Amino acid sequence: MKILTHIESEKLFNLPYPKSSLTSSLEEALKTKLEFPLVLKIISEKIIHKTEENAVIETSKEELEENYNKLIKICQKKKIKPSILLQETMQGQEIIIGIKKDPTFNHVILLGLGGFFVELIKDISFRKCPITKEDAESMINDLKNKQILTGFRNQSINLEILKDLLVKVSKLPEKHDIQELDLNPVIINKKQAQIVDVRTVLQ
Repeated sequence: MKILTHIESEKLFNLPYPKSSLTSSLEEALKTKLEFPLVLKIISEKIIHKTEENAVIETSKEELEENYNKLIKICQKKKIKPSILLQETMQGQEIIIGIKKDPTFNHVILLGLGGFFVELIKDISFRKCPITKEDAESMINDLKNKQILTGFRNQSINLEILKDLLVKVSKLPEKHDIQELDLNPVIINKKQAQIVDVRTVLQ
């Protein structure tokens, strides 16, 4: 099995991602033309769960140097080459989309609420890959808390974009030997969806 970094996954899968740039020094980061606030992330195959290892920081332009140096220190402590992704942020609802290779059903796709909701309410729906747009709509309707996606606090999302993305992701195992694929979080609003972080395990 091979575990891919976010950057490797981004290159492999033709999916929507936020604007970003990969840097190896503070000097590079300070020259960025990306719009703030930004999220800074250490990119390394040695750091899989970035949040748990404090390898992700949201930063303003004024705090970029301080926060970038925090991540550099983590890289030094773990003896890994500095490789820090600068990524633009986006407002919207967090969801999770995933692919798992099941011993019985082969590849299945899952949809659930992202962020801390994943562990908090465990509201997830599954289908066998690949799926149709009708299957995608059915997955959305299966969620017990789908009102969070369809109008909670006036934060409704574009369900057509979500359905199209689900269908596209469900077809990835036809081209790639995927053991696991975690798109978490995916940020979606009325205009677009962007995959903020990717974890891929290939067979």
